[in-house]
This record gives sequence, structure tokens and C-alpha cells, in this order.
Amino acid sequence: MDFTTVHWLAQDSRLLFCALVGIACIIVLISVAKLPPFLSILIGTFAAGLGIGLPAEKLAKSFSTGAGHLLGDAGLIIALGAMLGAMLADTGAADRIASTLLKLGKGKALPWVMALVALVIGLPLFFEVGLVMMVPIIFVMARRSEQPLLRIAIPALAGMTTLHALMPPHPGPLIAVSTLHADLGLTMLFGLVIAIPAVILAGPLYGIWLSRRMAIAVPDHMEALYASRQAPAAQPGFGASLAIILLPVALMLGATVAKVALPEGSLASTGLRFLGEPIVALALAVLTSIVVLGWGGGLGRERVNKVLLKSLPPIAALLLTIGAGGGLKQVLLDAGISDTIAKVAQAAHLPFLLLAWLIAVALRQATGSATVATTTTAGILAPLVAHLPATQGALIALSIGAGSVFFCHVNDAGFWMVREYFDLKLKQTVLVWSVLQTIVSLVGLAGTALLWRLFA
Repeated sequence: MDFTTVHWLAQDSRLLFCALVGIACIIVLISVAKLPPFLSILIGTFAAGLGIGLPAEKLAKSFSTGAGHLLGDAGLIIALGAMLGAMLADTGAADRIASTLLKLGKGKALPWVMALVALVIGLPLFFEVGLVMMVPIIFVMARRSEQPLLRIAIPALAGMTTLHALMPPHPGPLIAVSTLHADLGLTMLFGLVIAIPAVILAGPLYGIWLSRRMAIAVPDHMEALYASRQAPAAQPGFGASLAIILLPVALMLGATVAKVALPEGSLASTGLRFLGEPIVALALAVLTSIVVLGWGGGLGRERVNKVLLKSLPPIAALLLTIGAGGGLKQVLLDAGISDTIAKVAQAAHLPFLLLAWLIAVALRQATGSATVATTTTAGILAPLVAHLPATQGALIALSIGAGSVFFCHVNDAGFWMVREYFDLKLKQTVLVWSVLQTIVSLVGLAGTALLWRLFA
């Protein structure tokens, strides 16, 4: 690093040190002191913020703002997803889907089927939305197939997170394409080529390997939530069950098509964008499940009400933990962590492809947000890569996306969602989630480097 060209200040060193101390504090409090994750993140965030020098009032406000912002987005989505999952389970729809999938992929083929299902469902969805929709299918499939939970879950997680990192229309890749003025079609083509081996390695292969070394049972509270205790009067058909699952997928895909193909402000574009908002799409899916699967399946109004209400208590701890993770992210952002890492990037003398990946990795480690990492990295590199041909621009955009999912840890909402949904210990969450994403990230980097040598 050559720091003569940037204004590196003592505050920058202090910021990086305190951020690391705060994260270490969170890990110790959870793994050693056995404190709840929400409380541990709160303590670690305040320790880091006060060490950085943020005034106590500003620190508290930043934490509250970050927590509220994330809960306003993810919290409502998770709550609606839990309701949808409970309806799918209690009406027998999840069992119907599981039975059909088991016929398509028995035994050793099942992890591959789960990866494919996750790719289809996750294509137009944010990762958080895809996860809350896949959770009931994962648990029911594990129970019905009598296979290890991780053998079923990891391929699904890999399919969704790989698309989130490498495939437009997900926000990260789209932001990188727009900022770098890269070719969207070329980025999608290269992204698909890289995503296939990434999903294979991080999904079925890693899931089979890890499931043999780490036994994870379906959590009791999730078993109770997604196990139908009373058979419905009429079990729904596979077509109706699948249509409920795919309804929000279709609505969000319609919103993406509207943004790309329809004139902005037109009636069709406005309508599709509204229906494709994640909260609206999931709410419509919940309402449809109530009418078609609940009332239409012979469940009375009181039974449907109980099903919806019982879905919320199990996710309370998850929501608090995710909110705290959003607070940690916001405190570090307000302290200027992005600017500090940008200074390091400006002093580096590395190939564009590797530089893009490393900057995105550093920003993701510091901020816990793939979108922040992608946006900031693309903004830093845009002036440097403006003269590059379309092929190289597309590969740099994908390299940024790959770096934005490297070893996601305690400041990542997805980390806590996986931990709480599957009732994992901290070390187990690292093996299940952080290592999985690292595999996706490294395969993404290797794939972009290979394509660079072949086509750029």
C-alpha cells in the first residue's frame, strides 16, 4: 500500500481497530457469556461506537435508525413469510409440494432438486424474501425424506445467495452494472455461467459434505410451526400449492420487467411496480392462501386466525436480532467506515478485477451490507474503468458482486436469519452460512478471472 497519495488519518486507524474490537466483543458475548444475540450486538455496537468517538446521543440515534430501517424492510417481510409458511403447513400445501418434489428427486438427487427449486424461486427475489418462502419447504422436505437437515437446507441457501450476488435483476448486480455502465445482457450471461458452478460447489456438494460432519435437527419450535397437527378437510392440489408459492415470485418478476421494458409512469408500469413491491406481493400471497388454501380447504375462520397468530411468536427473537444487526451496520457507516476503506483502495496497485473484489470484500466485512459494498465499490472504480470494453466492465461488475458476499458474519442480517431459523450455535452458523458464502465468493472471483483471460 502507498499511503502517500491519500489522507490517512489517525481516526481511520482508530475506526478500523474499534470496529474489529466491537465485532470480537459480540462473538465473545454470544459464544462465551451465552448472552442473547440482540443484547450482545447492542453491547458490542456501543463499545465500538464509543471507542471511535461518537457522542453517546448520536450513537444511540444511529443504532435506532439502522435497526428501525432494517426492521421496516425485513421485519414485515419475515412476518408475512412466517404467516404464509404456517398456512402452507397447516393446510397440507407444503406436504403436497414436498411429496411431489420427493417423486422428482429421491435419495441422492434430492439436494440437487432443492438447489434447482431455490434458483427458480430466488431469481426475482431478495434473499430475505426467498428464505422466508423456502423455510417451510426445507423443514417439511427434511422431515418427509428423513435426510439430514443440512443436506436439504444448504443447497437451497446456496441457490438463493448466488443469484443475489451474481444475477440481475437483484439490486447489487444491477447497481454495479448501472454505475460502471456495463452491458446488462452480457453481465447476465456471464453471471449465469459463473453461478452454475458456484451453486454446485456451495450447495449440494458442500451440503452433503457438511451434513456428514455436523448433525442438525429440525428445531422444535419450527417443527411445531410447520407441522400440521390437524388434517384439513380437503388437501390442496399440487398446482394450487405451487401457485401460492410462485405468486410473489411472478409479481416481483413483473415489477422487474416493468422497470426494464415499460415506459416509466405508464399505468401498466405503475401497477406492476406496486404489485411487485415485496411487502405487497407477500401480503397478496398470504391473502390468497387464506382464501384458496384456508377457507377453500375447509378451515374455519377461527382456525385460520389461530394459524396466522401462532406463526408470529417464534420469529420475535429473530426480528430483534436482525434489528440489532442493522443498528451495528448504521453506526459503522455513520462513523465513516466506507470512506476509510476507500482510502485503502485508492492506495492499492492491483489488477482491476482483483481490486474490485477486495474492495467489496472489505466493505462487506465492515458494513454487513452487500448493497452498500456493491454501491460504494462501483462508485470508487467507475472513473478508473470507464475506458474498458463491455466484456471487462461486465466481469468487473460480477467481481464486485462476488466480493460482496465473502464470509458474511455477525453484522449481516442473513447470518442471524439462518442462525435463528435453524437454531444453530455461533460456530455452526459460521460453517453453514459464512463458509457457504465464501465458497460462492471465491468461485465468483475464479470464474470472472477465467472469463477475463478467455474473452477480455
